[in-house]
Amino acid sequence: MNKSLFMLVTALYLFNSSKAQTDSATKSMDEVIVTANRFPQKQNTTGKVITIIPRSVIEKSSGIGLGELLNQQTGLTLIGANNTLGTNQDVYMRGAATGNTLILVDGIPVNDASTIANTFDINHLPLENIERIEILKGAQSTLYGSDAVAGVIHIITRKQSTKPVSVSGTLAAGSYDTYKAAIGVQGKLSATQYQLQYQHLRSGGFSAAYDSSGKGDFDKDGYKQNVFSGSFQTPVSKKLSWKGNGQWGQYKNDLDATAYQDEKDFTAENTNLQFGTGLQYKTGKFNLQANYHFNRSFRSYLDDSVYVSGFSKYSAQEYTGHSHFSELYGTYKLNEGAEFLAGIDYRWYDTDQRFFSVSSYGPYETTLSSDSAKINLYSFYGSVFLNNGKGFFLEAGGRLNRHSRFGSNATFTFNPSFVLQDHWKFFANLSSAFKAPSLYQLYDANVGNISLQPERSLTGEAGLQYFSRSKNWNSRLVFFARDIQDGIDFSYVDFRYFNNNRQKDKGLEFEFAYGIKKWQFTQNYTFVTGEVNTTKYTYDPGSFSYIPNGDTTYNNLFRRPKHSMNLGVSFQATEKLYLRLNGRFMGKRFEPRFMESPIELEAYQTVDFYGEYRLFKKSLLFLDLKNIFNEGYFDVAGFNTRRRNFMAGIRLSF
Repeated sequence: MNKSLFMLVTALYLFNSSKAQTDSATKSMDEVIVTANRFPQKQNTTGKVITIIPRSVIEKSSGIGLGELLNQQTGLTLIGANNTLGTNQDVYMRGAATGNTLILVDGIPVNDASTIANTFDINHLPLENIERIEILKGAQSTLYGSDAVAGVIHIITRKQSTKPVSVSGTLAAGSYDTYKAAIGVQGKLSATQYQLQYQHLRSGGFSAAYDSSGKGDFDKDGYKQNVFSGSFQTPVSKKLSWKGNGQWGQYKNDLDATAYQDEKDFTAENTNLQFGTGLQYKTGKFNLQANYHFNRSFRSYLDDSVYVSGFSKYSAQEYTGHSHFSELYGTYKLNEGAEFLAGIDYRWYDTDQRFFSVSSYGPYETTLSSDSAKINLYSFYGSVFLNNGKGFFLEAGGRLNRHSRFGSNATFTFNPSFVLQDHWKFFANLSSAFKAPSLYQLYDANVGNISLQPERSLTGEAGLQYFSRSKNWNSRLVFFARDIQDGIDFSYVDFRYFNNNRQKDKGLEFEFAYGIKKWQFTQNYTFVTGEVNTTKYTYDPGSFSYIPNGDTTYNNLFRRPKHSMNLGVSFQATEKLYLRLNGRFMGKRFEPRFMESPIELEAYQTVDFYGEYRLFKKSLLFLDLKNIFNEGYFDVAGFNTRRRNFMAGIRLSF
């Protein structure tokens, strides 16, 4: 009752207030963004739906991870962000499946070519290394290629300093024997800017699996991580500059057998290596960029315990994925009313995989080799951006893709918008996107299908955004609908992936941000629903198998709620003391079960508190208290989420 009352009072306060402002929402039409069209521009010059998380908000999130921060944003659900550290975090944007949201790091797409859906593990991206996040909604394959079906999450790493040397760091400790230490060094030597970052995070953890028996004998599943990163930028001439970056990260964590089932000796190790380089040539009207990026991901799983009886008494799994990305693109500003973008990019993926187990039937081994499990994809794209100088803006563009397995396909974007009196923005967007099948779906010896075609989507958006004259209140309402054809599905007849289903999703998003004097208020609400049309399977007792029996249509947004909402209230009590309350509501969801009907997960609400006190100009103390009312809930049935917990520490800068 107390939790529901808090959410209700906060909502009433928000909607009865009349002047607001926030750091985390879209602050003003004058704010500069880079993700919408791949070059710096003000928000009022694009009709794209974009949300910005600036450094000021990231700094006030020292007690949480990237997944938890993204979970507070409109239209996003990250399953696993509130489970044990090291849990794979599935990113769902506007109801789209995992793998349909593209992750960018400093403008470069990052993937793990060894996973089922080619998804990148965001556990490798500590918040301390991030300067800014831009979340771009809608089909974005024209500018960003495969996987940008629902949108793009752009992670922009820490910016370099103009001082010779500046140092920042964080020390923190909290529940579940969790400790974090991070340090960053930025500076400028001669004309070269540089930055180096390091983070160590470890936790004693808690049991990943939920103990439904109540015996209390499930062991704790711990976690240990180290991440190093760095970048530099230096001028080669007045018009030409050179940049480079790299990151190495590794974490180890304990696992449990499955939902509701403990395991005493099941461990995982994840390693990620990235490095890249680029050149930028810039004149008054012309900007040309060339980039290359390499990404290697390695995952291993070892289960050598006989504690849990099962089919296998020992198993060892190894998955390695490589990706190479190179691009050349440029923009040309003809005049104040017209700008052009054109580019080409090339992507190469391969994977090596091995599974080995021992059971009462003897040893069993399967492998997948990069000699055969490899693909390449190259694309040409271009867009035009028009501005009539009276508030009307238009983006139109297209991309042609050529894949080494499925051949060619094309995407387009048409995005008009109109700004009225600097306070109202009307926008619409009609765009297409695609997702290429992963190496696992194409080449796995047991379930792969080399004839798979890409998923193809068409998305429509329309909305309205308002900014008050004093720019202390803004709100946005967006309607969207997405139609995916040739969806990649799994057949229970021959146990292989195939193109069959058609998925239709639709919904709306509402955001409200408001501030008066020392108070700030934020609210966002997301409604999404969807259904998939696919083959219906019926169990045949005679053959002990499932056989196709026509088609079926059902709601397939598993683990994704139809209704979700976030509320925030912050108060700058004094020059040194800052306080904030956040409330989160997740509606009912359905949990899928293999060959059984899904089960319904109950709705839940959580309330978090954050406070910081500035000791001196360059140091402050912080406390992040999460799940204040100790709510028990499942994001994934049978796996624990964090109950009441905290992180407290000190943040320093010199």
